[in-house]
Amino acid sequence: MAFDGIITKTISSELNLLSGARIDKVFQPNSNTIILGFYLDGLNYALNICINPTYYRLNLTTHVKKNPKVAPNFCMVLRKHLLGLRIKNVITNSLERIVTIEFEGFDDIDDIISKKLIIELMGKHCNIILIDDQNIVIDSMRHINNESATHIVIPHIKYEYPKISKKDFLATTLEDFENILTNKDISLYPKIISDNYNGISKNYISFIIEKFDLNTPYDTYNFLNDIINRTNSLKLKIEQSDNDYFLVPYDDNNDNFSVNFAIDDFYYNKETSEELKINRNNVLKLILSTLKKYNKRLKNIDDKLESCKNMDIYRLYGELITANLYKIPNENLSSIELENYYDNNKKITIPLDKKYLPSVNAKRYFKKYSKLKNALEIVSMQKKETIEELDYIESVVYELESANSIEEIAEILDEISENDIFKEKTKNLKSKKQNKVKKSNLTKNKNVSFNPLKYKIDNFTLLVGRNNKENDFLTLKFANKNDIWFHTKDIHGSHAVLFLQNQKPSYDILTKCAEITAFHSKAKFSSNVPVDTCLVKFVKKPKNAKPGMVIYTNYNTLYVNPKNR
Repeated sequence: MAFDGIITKTISSELNLLSGARIDKVFQPNSNTIILGFYLDGLNYALNICINPTYYRLNLTTHVKKNPKVAPNFCMVLRKHLLGLRIKNVITNSLERIVTIEFEGFDDIDDIISKKLIIELMGKHCNIILIDDQNIVIDSMRHINNESATHIVIPHIKYEYPKISKKDFLATTLEDFENILTNKDISLYPKIISDNYNGISKNYISFIIEKFDLNTPYDTYNFLNDIINRTNSLKLKIEQSDNDYFLVPYDDNNDNFSVNFAIDDFYYNKETSEELKINRNNVLKLILSTLKKYNKRLKNIDDKLESCKNMDIYRLYGELITANLYKIPNENLSSIELENYYDNNKKITIPLDKKYLPSVNAKRYFKKYSKLKNALEIVSMQKKETIEELDYIESVVYELESANSIEEIAEILDEISENDIFKEKTKNLKSKKQNKVKKSNLTKNKNVSFNPLKYKIDNFTLLVGRNNKENDFLTLKFANKNDIWFHTKDIHGSHAVLFLQNQKPSYDILTKCAEITAFHSKAKFSSNVPVDTCLVKFVKKPKNAKPGMVIYTNYNTLYVNPKNR
């Protein structure tokens, strides 16, 4: 359901319960949002005003948003004019998505002052406008000086409400309503009603027709009238369906701000999910481009190794030519047939470069052999390093796929930015979005973000790392040497540590730990996953190893089904 006129009217009716509340805080977390803090009867409230073209809304909120260190200009204007004033009234006109919040207070010489905040919730035309008691614009979130817009909004001019072209449902009779829908298929009702009447969304009409079995214009008209009348009595609630929300009658509603907070939770979850998706995709795009680069490098290395397979034949050619120089004509030849004393003197044909004498050809073969031998050593080392990098990159991809919050993605970004292969690429991402990492109270090391997943199994505690740096800290720093360590065998996944505290775990507990470990790995959807387990003291980190990479000995392997966890 869109944030239409019916929702706007309901939200405003609930907000009128805050009449007399004193405004004591004003924040602007981003270019689309203003947060007003109120105090009333010993309680604090926060009003979220969002003019994002997609997620525009007005509602009380309980979700904290991070504020910039320097307040934007419009925020400073609101602080100057609104702090200390009290809410006098919250007004909506019919079903228009325009809310007027009237403020009243006293100035320094105890004269009454009045201000209004106009909140226009109209998609891409959303705006927040501060006006004085003469309806003169003091300032607005967005200045509009375009004649093609709904209206002009700039400081020092008189505010005028935007012109509404649709009909007012509250002024419509049943007869007029039925005339619009006469002889129309019921499937067309949502579009016809939405196109003709202001503040009623198409999705909402579709929902109520299906849910409440409204088969006639008469039923639809009466239902809408009932809903709109209930916006004053607040006998309504929000019902969620198919990742959407809808306003329905509810006579037992005793919560004064139920619609406000339901809207708040719905949009917060939606925005958080969207932001998580965007952040994950940004980092994933960077990582996958690097992964593609290293896969291409590995292919080139394999091609070079393939060419090095012929190096021994070049050495053989050189040796045979040198050994038989005394009987080879000292003239330019295209090939020569000699006995191979390494293979029972069988005849072998050796190709020669006709531009050079046989002796020079022998030197060229030795030089080619030497070059390929050196290349083999270098390329073999490069292959080992490239495979290690690929293994690390794939582990980061797993981390990203498992991340459930923006903070976790920020930690992963922080981790890879320390790696030379990502350092340059992550500069822009880190500058756009600073890391918002919560430090754990489990460790005093302020340079380490440590918020592992925690599982209670009988009287035991199992901690599971969420990323490579956390895996390292959990295994190598935080755990005791006689605790038990778990990791999926040859499969990317999290480190897990069972803390014993002088207790001896049963086989069932070890199996449960292994199942949890398998669940936090790439094999979480498999049915028979090998999980290696050993004491922490047998887990070591090789010198210069990538984050999360360890070697271990003295281990046992358990085969478990992560779906049983």
